[in-house]
Amino acid sequence: MTSQTPVRTCVGCREKADQTELVRVALDRSTDPPSVQWDEARRRPGRGAWVHRDPECAARALARGGFARSFRTRVDTAALEEARRLKRQENEGGSEI
Repeated sequence: MTSQTPVRTCVGCREKADQTELVRVALDRSTDPPSVQWDEARRRPGRGAWVHRDPECAARALARGGFARSFRTRVDTAALEEARRLKRQENEGGSEI
């Protein structure tokens, strides 16, 4: 980590890392319950959470409620799980989300 890059905590493994090493996930409050969506461009408005590109970190965050804890509300992670599944298929089982 460098002092020039903002440091964030992964909601999956809880390790701190440079923002450039993590992917942002944004909360969409327009749905009921609120849903979470990948925000790789880091441009979506509202509260965000950060997770490593490692599929294990994303799976751990989904399983342990890391996104709900980070957003401080109950969230629908179905869209996030589907996007993660499609990305894995696209990468043919690759190591990135």
